[in-house]
Order: sequence, then C-alpha cells, then structure tokens
Amino acid sequence: MIDFNYETEFSIDNEVAISSWISSVILGEEYNEGEINYVFCDDEYLHKLNVEFLEHDTLTDIISFDYTMGRLISGDIFISIERVMDNAKDFNVSFDDELKRVIVHGVLHYCGYKDKTDEDAKAMRNRENHYLKQFAV
Repeated sequence: MIDFNYETEFSIDNEVAISSWISSVILGEEYNEGEINYVFCDDEYLHKLNVEFLEHDTLTDIISFDYTMGRLISGDIFISIERVMDNAKDFNVSFDDELKRVIVHGVLHYCGYKDKTDEDAKAMRNRENHYLKQFAV
C-alpha cells in the first residue's frame, strides 16, 4: 500500500495515478509492494532528519528509510518540495518531471539500486528514465 503524507502546504493532484505508477515500477523490478509512505515536507523538516539520522548537515531532496524484507518493498520516503523546486530550475525541467524522478528514485533504492559511484548513478538514472517514460497521465 502506498500512502502520501504532507508536512507542508503541498499535495499531489493525481495520487491515484502516481500510486498506480509506483506499483508498476515495483512489479517491473520483480518485487512485491508492502507499505510505502511518502512524506512531502520542506527543507527545514528534511534537514533535521538528515542531521539526526544520517549525521549529514546538508540540504537534500530525498531521504529514504528502507524496511524492505526479501522481495517485499516497504519504507518511508521523505521528499523536500523546496529542493525539488530548486533542482527543477537547476536542471531546466518541469517541477512535475523532477518530482516524479525523485519519487521513483526512492523506490529504486528499495529495489537495490545505488547511486554513490558514477557507474551506479548512471544505472540508477537509466532506470529512472525508463520508468519516467512509462508514466501515463
């Protein structure tokens, strides 16, 4: 089950379509869907989590807490709407496209994709692009 939670003045217009798309990504990676919670927040909220849990004193667009067991995907994904807005401007893409990229990025981490090395980041980006093309709304 995929849930969307809001700790800021933002909300997704098409929760059903996004949820269905995330489910198809999970199936496409040959995993099963457990409980996935998306929490949309601001920079301050996410920064506090980053410092408290990861000991990183930096801003970030996404933090995910992975509770996956075997092939059952579960976790909490926190997304800073402010970072997504800034990144969309920096990368010259629409806010919606950047938001979808970050949403799928979190799930792909749960499917075993990493992004710490250049090679891993390239593989992650390829999967993101693959699934972004499949989003139909």
